[in-house]
Amino acid sequence: MLRYLIEKEFKQLKRNSFLPRLILLFPCMMMLVMPWAATLEIENLRIAVIDNDRSPSSERLVHRIEASRYFQLTALPPSYAQGLQAIETDQADMLLEIPRGFEKAQANGQSPAALIAVNTVNGTKGGLGSAYLQQILNPSSSQNSVRYRFNPYLNYKVFMVPALMTMILVLLCGFLPALNVVSEKEAGTIEQINVSPVSRFTFTLAKLLPYWGIGFVVLNLCMLLAWLVYGLTPAGNVLTIYLATLIFALVMSGLGLVISNYSSTMQQAMFVMWFCMLIFILMSGLFTPISSMPEWAQGITYLNPLRYFMEIMRMVYLKGSGICDIGFQLSVLSSFALLLYAWAIRSYRKQQ
Repeated sequence: MLRYLIEKEFKQLKRNSFLPRLILLFPCMMMLVMPWAATLEIENLRIAVIDNDRSPSSERLVHRIEASRYFQLTALPPSYAQGLQAIETDQADMLLEIPRGFEKAQANGQSPAALIAVNTVNGTKGGLGSAYLQQILNPSSSQNSVRYRFNPYLNYKVFMVPALMTMILVLLCGFLPALNVVSEKEAGTIEQINVSPVSRFTFTLAKLLPYWGIGFVVLNLCMLLAWLVYGLTPAGNVLTIYLATLIFALVMSGLGLVISNYSSTMQQAMFVMWFCMLIFILMSGLFTPISSMPEWAQGITYLNPLRYFMEIMRMVYLKGSGICDIGFQLSVLSSFALLLYAWAIRSYRKQQ
């Protein structure tokens, strides 16, 4: 009976010509577009420089700024008032004023004070831009011995790619089972299953297994794209990723089935699943570090299964962590899986 139900699920999937294409196209779009678009790196900042010293040292500083990929020299105004006007008219994002005696102060071993004015309508852009500029103004700080572990080139894509894999699994293993069950409710075909001798456990398992398989296929596709496009391979054991994925797929599929059991229409199920997925993503640490959130928000993240799976993926991919290192995250995900799976079976009301 279980085999028959699983075959039925795959036949339903094949009947929809759009859904199989979406399953393959969506991961490719996420892996190829999202790491380039959702990045915290700021480049091509428009900067105006006021050179009051007009010395060889100040000219070299201007050339270093112009040669940097982070800045684009747009103006050399003669006064601070004109430079500030360039910012107000949106012709520049930043203003640097080099003081008189800049070269003389450097020759005497002093650190001359330069004025930096930044347009901080976009706080992130302004803060990072000023930090980049201060690194150019104080090259002596680069003489310190700094070792960047796990991401030596400070590449934001290395940080993003393992986390994006988790988002794809949330969508495929959470949305699809929920919409599948609700679509059978709307079509009336679930009534035929309700009058059959199929147990609640068998029915629920038949709904989960196909999407587990889809989740693993998509995961391998994402790992292949991460290697081909970004040169990123897991530093740890791939089997550890598979084990965590199996548990997480069960968690999200169980959540999808719970929502579908309480939903009577596809619109209702989609709205609830979208709300849950939005909260999961925002509270997972994908874009904003959890440590930077308010304390009440950090408390909420402990109830977010995506947080634990995202930590696992980054730990295994970047640090090479093993089972012992991610034991806490795996135990929490297992607890979520048991709770949601039991809830999904119990909430399925089989008509006698």
